[in-house]
Amino acid sequence: MNELIKELSEQAEKYADDNFRGEPTWSEAFESKFAELIVRKCAGVCEDYRGTKWGKAAECIGDSIKEHFGVEP
Repeated sequence: MNELIKELSEQAEKYADDNFRGEPTWSEAFESKFAELIVRKCAGVCEDYRGTKWGKAAECIGDSIKEHFGVEP
């Protein structure tokens, strides 16, 4: 497994272990957090281009990715 994916999975697992009380199941808590972390990481890659010639466009794309998947800024 890719190290970054493994790291995100571990973060989601910890989140589910600590916070799944509001979710119907541990699996749903894990899956929703894992998906959120992946979306945030993808948007962050775009946002890393701030300060370059693509800066504003990259920031907008990062925001659009989060909005598309319903992830709060």
